[in-house]
Amino acid sequence: MKIAVICANGKAGQLIVKEAVNRGFDVTAVVKGENKTAAQNAIVKDLFDLTATDLAGFDAVVDAFGAWTPETLDQHSTSLKHICDVLSGTDTRLLVVGGAGSLYVNAEHTACVSDGADFPEIFKPLANAMAKALGELRERNDVKWTYISPAGDFQADGERTGKYILAGEELTLNAKGESIISYADYAVAMVDEIENGSHIGQRISVVRE
Repeated sequence: MKIAVICANGKAGQLIVKEAVNRGFDVTAVVKGENKTAAQNAIVKDLFDLTATDLAGFDAVVDAFGAWTPETLDQHSTSLKHICDVLSGTDTRLLVVGGAGSLYVNAEHTACVSDGADFPEIFKPLANAMAKALGELRERNDVKWTYISPAGDFQADGERTGKYILAGEELTLNAKGESIISYADYAVAMVDEIENGSHIGQRISVVRE
């Protein structure tokens, strides 16, 4: 399996690379500077400068891009559009590291996590930007995309248990009533989806068992 991880030097990106390398995948890190990952190969290039030639021949491309400041939040949409345009019409799968704020909290899918009264105000602009990018992704039928949302409590330094619950569009709690997952277990789920998944054109979600 030959995969590329865009923005591989980030916390999620590094763990996804590590998980894939440990399973014997041929992994290429797409980074702007020095490759700080376990990937065997690297493309040193800005995401927005990537071309179809750069991403040709990969079985899957993981988009681990993140933007956090008010002036860069729109890049969730513009970066995802660029990657989709590059992969348009190819058989290469695109798997996106998503957010939890857009997960639905009702069966009618009319209310999201970020709509809740207890959702931190400081995170609403980020959640809205990521939800907008997901909405635009849903309109693409020229790319074999899968969007993977983490649980509500996404823990950068949490342990790797190797176990998780695969869920869908709605916020899902584990047996303890928690919505929680570590970056390491999210990486396990991501690589499982690359290896075995068939959720083309779907948003899925994961939570720790």
